[in-house]
Amino acid sequence: MFFSIIFINLRLEFGKKLIKMKFEKKQIIYALFFPAIFIILLWLLLLVKELWAADWFRLGIYPGKMYGLIGVITSPFMHAGVKHLFSNSVPLLVLSWCLFFFYKDLGYGVFPLLWVLSGIFTWITGRDSWHIGASGLVYSLSFFLFFSGIFRKYIPLMAISLMVVFLYGSTVWNMFPVAEIVDPTVSWEGHLSGAISGFLCSFLFRNYGPQKPEEEEDDEGEIEEEGETGEMDIPTKALSSQSG
Repeated sequence: MFFSIIFINLRLEFGKKLIKMKFEKKQIIYALFFPAIFIILLWLLLLVKELWAADWFRLGIYPGKMYGLIGVITSPFMHAGVKHLFSNSVPLLVLSWCLFFFYKDLGYGVFPLLWVLSGIFTWITGRDSWHIGASGLVYSLSFFLFFSGIFRKYIPLMAISLMVVFLYGSTVWNMFPVAEIVDPTVSWEGHLSGAISGFLCSFLFRNYGPQKPEEEEDDEGEIEEEGETGEMDIPTKALSSQSG
């Protein structure tokens, strides 16, 4: 009888863990769905552009001009070529998956906000040229993930912050004017705009989504308090019985 109860409990625990693993697997796949569709769409658009020899640069952002505002929405879809898109595809896939998996309650609200804010800041601060590509979105995602973990002070999310630094920390130099000297085609303004957008959104949404669990009271402290109370109760009862 005793062993049968243990066996049943083990089966129940195993079943719970199996259900949890299946649930997490579904969450992983679900979080990957939108980023994968988005990356596929970017490559299809590039294929159409190359086959038709189309000039879609005017769908980019042209700072300070009203006709350049359309690029706030369309510029992340436009890339100069295979090399340009490939350099953005992997970080976009990884970072957007992290957003939708670890911040699933915020992902679908934060993603478009990062998109629009980075585009608007580029339109305000950029130099007179067409700015295209999804690199601004990459920077906004990386900065959002990094500072969201820091603001929440929650170890699992801070681990994501460290991962972002490890993988993409070296790209920080492409946010400054020195990047233009190395490569005049680099839109450092778009990168910086994305970084600012990511930081602002991480600050604004710091109290939403996953949070650090509230610290539980110290069990030892509770035991000591109970012990002290017991010591006070026992002598009192003993004195009462003696006096009776």
